[in-house]
Amino acid sequence: MTPAPLPDATPMFTASEAEARTGVPAATLRQWERRYGVPAPARHANGYRLYSPHDLAQIGQMQAHVLAGVSASRAAQLVQAPGEALAEPPAPAPPSPLAAELVAALVASDLRQAGALLSEAHTRLTVEEVVLTMMAPALVEIGARWAQGQITMAHEHQASAFLRGRLAALLELAGLSAFGPTVLAACAPGEHHEIGLLMLALLLRRRGVRAEYLGANLPLAELAAYTRQRGPGGVDALLIALNGEWALGPTQAQLGALAGLGIPVFYGGALLNQRPELAAALGGHYAGADALHAAETIIARLHSGASPAHRPPSPRAPDSTDPSDPQTEDT
Repeated sequence: MTPAPLPDATPMFTASEAEARTGVPAATLRQWERRYGVPAPARHANGYRLYSPHDLAQIGQMQAHVLAGVSASRAAQLVQAPGEALAEPPAPAPPSPLAAELVAALVASDLRQAGALLSEAHTRLTVEEVVLTMMAPALVEIGARWAQGQITMAHEHQASAFLRGRLAALLELAGLSAFGPTVLAACAPGEHHEIGLLMLALLLRRRGVRAEYLGANLPLAELAAYTRQRGPGGVDALLIALNGEWALGPTQAQLGALAGLGIPVFYGGALLNQRPELAAALGGHYAGADALHAAETIIARLHSGASPAHRPPSPRAPDSTDPSDPQTEDT
Protein backbone atom coordinates (compact mmCIF):
# COMPACT_ATOMS: atom_id res chain seq x y z
CA MET A 1 0.00 0.00 0.00
CA THR A 2 1.46 3.36 -1.02
CA PRO A 3 1.76 5.73 1.96
CA ALA A 4 -0.09 9.02 1.77
CA PRO A 5 2.15 11.89 0.66
CA LEU A 6 3.37 14.20 3.38
CA PRO A 7 1.98 17.74 3.44
CA ASP A 8 4.07 20.39 1.72
CA ALA A 9 6.99 21.57 3.87
CA THR A 10 7.38 24.90 2.08
CA PRO A 11 7.33 27.81 4.59
CA MET A 12 4.55 30.16 3.53
CA PHE A 13 2.25 31.20 6.40
CA THR A 14 2.92 33.88 8.99
CA ALA A 15 2.01 33.31 12.62
CA SER A 16 -1.23 35.27 12.24
CA GLU A 17 -2.15 33.25 9.15
CA ALA A 18 -1.37 29.99 10.97
CA GLU A 19 -3.60 31.12 13.83
CA ALA A 20 -6.42 31.98 11.44
CA ARG A 21 -6.19 28.64 9.64
CA THR A 22 -5.93 26.41 12.72
CA GLY A 23 -7.76 28.35 15.42
CA VAL A 24 -4.78 27.99 17.78
CA PRO A 25 -3.49 31.35 19.05
CA ALA A 26 0.00 32.35 17.95
CA ALA A 27 1.09 32.57 21.59
CA THR A 28 0.15 28.92 22.09
CA LEU A 29 2.01 27.93 18.93
CA ARG A 30 5.14 29.60 20.28
CA GLN A 31 4.65 27.87 23.63
CA TRP A 32 4.26 24.46 21.98
CA GLU A 33 7.34 25.10 19.85
CA ARG A 34 9.43 26.17 22.85
CA ARG A 35 8.30 23.37 25.18
CA TYR A 36 7.71 20.42 22.87
CA GLY A 37 9.33 21.19 19.51
CA VAL A 38 6.00 21.07 17.68
CA PRO A 39 5.51 22.82 15.35
CA ALA A 40 8.98 23.64 14.02
CA PRO A 41 8.48 26.62 11.71
CA ALA A 42 11.20 28.09 9.55
CA ARG A 43 12.48 31.59 10.23
CA HIS A 44 12.46 34.40 7.71
CA ALA A 45 15.57 36.56 7.39
CA ASN A 46 13.84 39.15 9.57
CA GLY A 47 13.33 36.57 12.33
CA TYR A 48 9.60 36.04 11.86
CA ARG A 49 8.23 32.51 11.89
CA LEU A 50 6.90 30.98 8.68
CA TYR A 51 4.72 27.88 8.89
CA SER A 52 4.37 25.24 6.19
CA PRO A 53 1.30 23.13 5.35
CA HIS A 54 3.11 20.31 7.16
CA ASP A 55 3.36 22.50 10.27
CA LEU A 56 -0.36 23.30 10.04
CA ALA A 57 -1.17 19.60 9.80
CA GLN A 58 0.86 18.93 12.95
CA ILE A 59 -0.86 21.80 14.75
CA GLY A 60 -4.23 20.31 13.81
CA GLN A 61 -3.17 16.92 15.16
CA MET A 62 -1.90 18.49 18.39
CA GLN A 63 -5.14 20.37 18.81
CA ALA A 64 -7.27 17.26 18.22
CA HIS A 65 -5.28 15.22 20.75
CA VAL A 66 -5.51 17.97 23.38
CA LEU A 67 -9.26 18.33 22.87
CA ALA A 68 -9.57 14.55 23.31
CA GLY A 69 -7.99 14.84 26.76
CA VAL A 70 -4.34 14.07 25.97
CA SER A 71 -1.71 16.22 27.69
CA ALA A 72 0.13 18.63 25.42
CA SER A 73 3.48 16.92 26.04
CA ARG A 74 2.05 13.52 25.14
CA ALA A 75 0.25 14.98 22.13
CA ALA A 76 3.56 16.31 20.83
CA GLN A 77 5.09 12.84 21.16
CA LEU A 78 2.23 11.33 19.20
CA VAL A 79 2.52 13.96 16.47
CA GLN A 80 6.26 13.38 16.16
CA ALA A 81 5.87 9.57 16.22
CA PRO A 82 2.49 8.97 14.53
CA GLY A 83 2.84 5.19 14.59
CA GLU A 84 3.08 5.09 18.38
CA ALA A 85 0.05 3.79 20.24
CA LEU A 86 -1.93 6.26 22.30
CA ALA A 87 -1.32 5.47 25.96
CA GLU A 88 -3.31 8.25 27.62
CA PRO A 89 -6.14 8.60 28.14
CA PRO A 90 -7.64 5.15 27.44
CA ALA A 91 -9.21 4.93 24.01
CA PRO A 92 -12.92 5.75 24.15
CA ALA A 93 -15.42 2.99 23.58
CA PRO A 94 -16.58 2.58 19.99
CA PRO A 95 -19.57 4.78 19.21
CA SER A 96 -23.01 3.24 19.51
CA PRO A 97 -24.72 2.03 16.32
CA LEU A 98 -26.76 5.24 16.15
CA ALA A 99 -23.68 7.40 16.65
CA ALA A 100 -21.78 5.31 14.09
CA GLU A 101 -24.52 5.92 11.53
CA LEU A 102 -24.33 9.63 12.24
CA VAL A 103 -20.54 9.59 11.83
CA ALA A 104 -20.87 7.75 8.52
CA ALA A 105 -23.30 10.35 7.21
CA LEU A 106 -21.12 13.24 8.34
CA VAL A 107 -17.94 11.75 6.89
CA ALA A 108 -19.79 11.26 3.61
CA SER A 109 -20.90 14.92 3.79
CA ASP A 110 -24.49 13.69 3.59
CA LEU A 111 -26.02 16.31 5.86
CA ARG A 112 -29.53 15.43 4.74
CA GLN A 113 -29.04 11.88 6.02
CA ALA A 114 -27.40 13.15 9.21
CA GLY A 115 -30.40 15.37 9.85
CA ALA A 116 -32.81 12.53 9.15
CA LEU A 117 -30.98 10.28 11.62
CA LEU A 118 -31.21 12.88 14.36
CA SER A 119 -34.85 13.62 13.61
CA GLU A 120 -35.68 9.93 13.80
CA ALA A 121 -33.75 9.61 17.06
CA HIS A 122 -35.76 12.45 18.60
CA THR A 123 -38.95 10.44 18.10
CA ARG A 124 -37.61 7.61 20.27
CA LEU A 125 -35.10 9.18 22.65
CA THR A 126 -35.00 12.11 25.06
CA VAL A 127 -33.02 15.18 24.11
CA GLU A 128 -30.37 14.16 26.65
CA GLU A 129 -30.02 10.75 25.07
CA VAL A 130 -29.70 12.18 21.58
CA VAL A 131 -27.05 14.67 22.71
CA LEU A 132 -25.05 12.36 24.98
CA THR A 133 -25.28 9.04 23.11
CA MET A 134 -25.31 10.26 19.51
CA MET A 135 -23.99 13.76 19.03
CA ALA A 136 -21.20 13.79 21.62
CA PRO A 137 -19.71 10.39 20.62
CA ALA A 138 -19.98 11.33 16.94
CA LEU A 139 -18.06 14.52 17.60
CA VAL A 140 -15.31 12.61 19.44
CA GLU A 141 -15.06 10.06 16.63
CA ILE A 142 -14.88 12.76 13.96
CA GLY A 143 -12.10 14.49 15.90
CA ALA A 144 -10.20 11.22 16.28
CA ARG A 145 -10.40 10.49 12.56
CA TRP A 146 -9.12 13.96 11.77
CA ALA A 147 -6.22 13.54 14.22
CA GLN A 148 -5.34 10.22 12.56
CA GLY A 149 -5.40 11.77 9.11
CA GLN A 150 -8.39 9.69 7.96
CA ILE A 151 -10.47 12.74 7.05
CA THR A 152 -9.65 16.31 6.12
CA MET A 153 -9.96 19.42 8.23
CA ALA A 154 -12.84 20.40 5.95
CA HIS A 155 -14.73 17.24 6.96
CA GLU A 156 -14.17 18.02 10.64
CA HIS A 157 -15.22 21.64 10.28
CA GLN A 158 -18.36 20.73 8.34
CA ALA A 159 -19.38 18.09 10.88
CA SER A 160 -18.75 20.44 13.80
CA ALA A 161 -20.73 23.24 12.15
CA PHE A 162 -23.63 20.87 11.50
CA LEU A 163 -23.73 19.58 15.08
CA ARG A 164 -23.32 23.07 16.48
CA GLY A 165 -26.32 24.21 14.46
CA ARG A 166 -28.45 21.36 15.76
CA LEU A 167 -27.43 22.12 19.34
CA ALA A 168 -28.18 25.81 18.90
CA ALA A 169 -31.66 24.92 17.66
CA LEU A 170 -32.25 22.66 20.67
CA LEU A 171 -31.04 25.41 22.99
CA GLU A 172 -33.46 27.86 21.42
CA LEU A 173 -36.30 25.36 21.72
CA ALA A 174 -35.57 24.77 25.41
CA GLY A 175 -36.27 28.43 26.17
CA LEU A 176 -35.24 30.35 29.27
CA SER A 177 -36.75 29.63 32.66
CA ALA A 178 -38.64 32.55 34.17
CA PHE A 179 -37.90 31.45 37.74
CA GLY A 180 -34.66 29.47 37.85
CA PRO A 181 -31.22 30.83 38.77
CA THR A 182 -29.24 32.61 36.08
CA VAL A 183 -25.95 31.13 34.89
CA LEU A 184 -23.89 32.94 32.26
CA ALA A 185 -22.02 30.45 30.05
CA ALA A 186 -19.09 31.57 27.91
CA CYS A 187 -15.90 30.24 26.38
CA ALA A 188 -12.75 31.68 27.92
CA PRO A 189 -10.72 34.30 26.06
CA GLY A 190 -8.86 32.54 23.27
CA GLU A 191 -11.23 29.55 23.35
CA HIS A 192 -13.17 28.96 20.13
CA HIS A 193 -14.37 25.38 20.71
CA GLU A 194 -17.88 25.82 22.01
CA ILE A 195 -19.83 22.64 21.31
CA GLY A 196 -19.24 21.11 24.74
CA LEU A 197 -20.41 24.30 26.43
CA LEU A 198 -23.51 24.39 24.22
CA MET A 199 -24.33 20.85 25.36
CA LEU A 200 -23.96 21.82 29.01
CA ALA A 201 -26.05 24.98 28.59
CA LEU A 202 -28.78 22.88 26.98
CA LEU A 203 -28.80 20.37 29.85
CA LEU A 204 -28.94 23.18 32.39
CA ARG A 205 -31.89 24.82 30.64
CA ARG A 206 -33.77 21.55 30.56
CA ARG A 207 -33.31 21.34 34.32
CA GLY A 208 -34.84 24.72 35.04
CA VAL A 209 -31.66 26.82 35.08
CA ARG A 210 -31.70 30.09 33.16
CA ALA A 211 -28.49 29.33 31.27
CA GLU A 212 -27.59 32.26 29.02
CA TYR A 213 -25.09 31.30 26.34
CA LEU A 214 -22.67 34.13 25.50
CA GLY A 215 -20.51 32.42 22.88
CA ALA A 216 -16.84 31.80 22.17
CA ASN A 217 -13.69 33.78 22.97
CA LEU A 218 -15.24 36.21 25.44
CA PRO A 219 -12.83 38.57 27.26
CA LEU A 220 -13.32 38.32 31.00
CA ALA A 221 -13.64 42.09 31.34
CA GLU A 222 -16.65 41.96 29.02
CA LEU A 223 -18.14 39.05 30.95
CA ALA A 224 -17.67 40.91 34.23
CA ALA A 225 -19.14 44.14 32.85
CA TYR A 226 -22.19 42.29 31.55
CA THR A 227 -22.62 40.57 34.92
CA ARG A 228 -22.44 43.86 36.84
CA GLN A 229 -24.93 45.50 34.50
CA ARG A 230 -27.47 42.88 35.53
CA GLY A 231 -27.41 44.31 39.04
CA PRO A 232 -27.31 42.61 42.46
CA GLY A 233 -28.87 39.17 42.30
CA GLY A 234 -29.17 39.33 38.53
CA VAL A 235 -26.63 36.57 37.94
CA ASP A 236 -26.14 33.57 40.21
CA ALA A 237 -23.04 31.94 38.69
CA LEU A 238 -20.60 32.01 35.79
CA LEU A 239 -19.63 29.01 33.69
CA ILE A 240 -16.40 29.28 31.69
CA ALA A 241 -15.05 26.68 29.25
CA LEU A 242 -11.36 26.06 28.54
CA ASN A 243 -10.49 23.22 26.19
CA GLY A 244 -6.78 23.78 25.64
CA GLU A 245 -3.70 25.56 26.89
CA TRP A 246 -4.28 28.23 24.26
CA ALA A 247 -7.00 29.65 26.52
CA LEU A 248 -5.21 29.29 29.85
CA GLY A 249 -2.73 32.15 29.47
CA PRO A 250 -5.34 34.73 28.41
CA THR A 251 -7.66 33.57 31.20
CA GLN A 252 -4.96 33.91 33.85
CA ALA A 253 -3.98 37.32 32.52
CA GLN A 254 -7.57 38.60 32.64
CA LEU A 255 -8.65 36.91 35.87
CA GLY A 256 -8.61 40.13 37.86
CA ALA A 257 -11.66 41.31 35.94
CA LEU A 258 -13.81 38.79 37.84
CA ALA A 259 -12.71 40.02 41.27
CA GLY A 260 -15.48 41.28 43.49
CA LEU A 261 -18.40 39.74 41.60
CA GLY A 262 -19.34 37.67 44.65
CA ILE A 263 -20.79 34.73 42.73
CA PRO A 264 -19.42 31.23 42.09
CA VAL A 265 -17.45 30.59 38.92
CA PHE A 266 -17.45 27.11 37.40
CA TYR A 267 -14.75 25.96 34.98
CA GLY A 268 -15.06 23.05 32.59
CA GLY A 269 -13.74 21.67 29.32
CA ALA A 270 -11.03 19.34 28.08
CA LEU A 271 -8.21 21.24 29.77
CA LEU A 272 -9.96 21.11 33.15
CA ASN A 273 -10.62 17.40 32.68
CA GLN A 274 -6.86 16.91 32.36
CA ARG A 275 -6.05 19.26 35.24
CA PRO A 276 -9.06 19.68 37.56
CA GLU A 277 -6.89 21.53 40.07
CA LEU A 278 -6.77 24.47 37.66
CA ALA A 279 -10.32 25.41 38.67
CA ALA A 280 -9.25 26.23 42.22
CA ALA A 281 -6.12 27.98 40.94
CA LEU A 282 -8.40 30.19 38.84
CA GLY A 283 -10.55 30.95 41.87
CA GLY A 284 -13.47 28.74 40.92
CA HIS A 285 -14.95 25.26 40.99
CA TYR A 286 -14.42 22.31 38.66
CA ALA A 287 -17.73 21.64 36.92
CA GLY A 288 -17.23 17.99 36.01
CA ALA A 289 -15.87 15.57 33.45
CA ASP A 290 -18.87 15.63 31.11
CA ALA A 291 -21.97 17.69 30.45
CA LEU A 292 -24.29 15.54 32.56
CA HIS A 293 -22.08 15.50 35.65
CA ALA A 294 -21.31 19.19 35.23
CA ALA A 295 -25.01 20.06 35.13
CA GLU A 296 -25.60 18.06 38.30
CA THR A 297 -22.61 19.68 40.05
CA ILE A 298 -23.70 23.21 39.19
CA ILE A 299 -27.32 22.64 40.19
CA ALA A 300 -26.31 21.00 43.48
CA ARG A 301 -24.10 23.95 44.40
CA LEU A 302 -26.76 26.47 43.44
CA HIS A 303 -29.24 24.56 45.61
CA SER A 304 -26.88 24.58 48.57
CA GLY A 305 -25.96 28.25 48.30
CA ALA A 306 -29.09 29.91 46.95
CA SER A 307 -31.68 31.83 48.89
CA PRO A 308 -35.27 30.51 48.59
CA ALA A 309 -36.07 33.19 46.01
CA HIS A 310 -33.25 32.03 43.75
CA ARG A 311 -33.28 28.32 44.50
CA PRO A 312 -33.42 26.19 41.36
CA PRO A 313 -36.68 24.33 40.79
CA SER A 314 -36.60 20.58 41.18
CA PRO A 315 -35.38 19.06 37.91
CA ARG A 316 -38.18 18.03 35.61
CA ALA A 317 -38.22 14.78 33.73
CA PRO A 318 -35.77 15.05 30.83
CA ASP A 319 -38.47 14.63 28.20
CA SER A 320 -40.98 17.03 29.76
CA THR A 321 -39.58 20.33 28.50
CA ASP A 322 -42.15 22.11 26.39
CA PRO A 323 -41.35 25.47 24.80
CA SER A 324 -44.99 26.41 25.27
CA ASP A 325 -44.78 25.81 29.04
CA PRO A 326 -45.81 29.04 30.81
CA GLN A 327 -42.65 28.79 32.95
CA THR A 328 -40.46 29.34 29.90
CA GLU A 329 -39.98 32.28 27.62
CA ASP A 330 -38.57 32.33 24.13
CA THR A 331 -34.94 33.29 23.75
